[in-house]
Amino acid sequence: MGLRTGDSVVRTQDATRACCGATSAVALGLAALLALASPLAARDQMAVPAAGDIPPVATDARLAGDEHQTQLVVDLTRKIDMRAFTLANPYRVVIDIPEVNFQLPPKTGEHGRGLVKAFRYGLVMPGGSRIVIDVSGPVRVAKASVVDASDGQPARMVVDLAAVDRDTFLRAAAIDNRLPREAAPPPVRRESEGVPGDRRPVIVLDPGHGGIDPGTRAPSGELEKNLVLDFAVRLREKLEKTGRYRVATTRSDDTFVPLAERVRLARLRQAQLFISIHCDALARGEGEAEGATVYTLSAQASDAEAQRLADAENRADIVAGVDLATEPNDVADILIDLAQRETKSFSAHFARDVVGELRGTARLHKHPLKAAGFRVLKAPDVPSVLIELGYVSNAGDMKQLVSEAWRSRAGDAIVRAVQTYFATRLAGGTAP
Repeated sequence: MGLRTGDSVVRTQDATRACCGATSAVALGLAALLALASPLAARDQMAVPAAGDIPPVATDARLAGDEHQTQLVVDLTRKIDMRAFTLANPYRVVIDIPEVNFQLPPKTGEHGRGLVKAFRYGLVMPGGSRIVIDVSGPVRVAKASVVDASDGQPARMVVDLAAVDRDTFLRAAAIDNRLPREAAPPPVRRESEGVPGDRRPVIVLDPGHGGIDPGTRAPSGELEKNLVLDFAVRLREKLEKTGRYRVATTRSDDTFVPLAERVRLARLRQAQLFISIHCDALARGEGEAEGATVYTLSAQASDAEAQRLADAENRADIVAGVDLATEPNDVADILIDLAQRETKSFSAHFARDVVGELRGTARLHKHPLKAAGFRVLKAPDVPSVLIELGYVSNAGDMKQLVSEAWRSRAGDAIVRAVQTYFATRLAGGTAP
């Protein structure tokens, strides 16, 4: 789950899309939901590439300047539109652009200069990319423009940042946030979710991260967002093959989805089960860990490792440049209270089922059942778990995570846990 700056996501986009096929109606519905909160959608004057257009390529990026004024320059194969704005808590500059193929040198963005601590880039929604700049303090965007190619030089995006006091920064950010937002169309129901009157339970699978947020990265280069999407696609196929469930996914391609939207989708679908899928990692020097872990929601983390992981996961929106001030209170401020006791009980029940089924299939963490305050698990009326398939920092776990045979066996184990869970609920007189 570690934050990685400068991971170029575009080199995996073609493979991901080939695996998942055309964008599903569920993904389109998510894009509509995302429009309510996305600065990119709010600034809809930007041009979006037409279907079939080849995205422009970003070939290089560099920083210049000092702690008073800093410039970011990005070389492009053609001129594009852009919008730059600032966000507070923490201080960030966000640049929204049409979809761009980022073919930047390795580790671009990992090291800062002047006012810039680091920057990252990638897809943030279908047809749209984003650059998020972490800055050391309040800044203003003194200049933001893209110049045409000329005299043998490529087209260039130029963003000049200047240090300002906090009051000036907040006034500029407030102006940005007052820009009009377009209402989103109603989400589209995907065929596999059934028709009116279909009483089969709804399960929402949540492959973590995506787009500009790659998640953690294995020493061998594999990105968490791709590993978990691949697993979720196969798990969905297995669940649908039983004919017993309607299954939706929070994303079906390499697109970023905010944490609140993942929760909102589960509630919108009136899901009876929400399964978030991730991989973990330990930084070099932090020791060794291995095996799968299943997490449920708790106001108090079960241990320090669970707290570390929840803190890392809950930073996903910050990584992608989401304005946290606009997040609805019904998601951001949900507490563990009496109204959630039944949901917590069902979540714990399913978590035990998953661990029990995985014992004969996967390497398990020495403490495979844990709890922490994961924001993505905070739907008060949807039993929810977060499954860490393993540690990408562990060679043995990685061997399993990239194994088609292991992914199939682990998926079968989770399907059995789902079947046990719903059979127990029905037997106990509680309809799914």
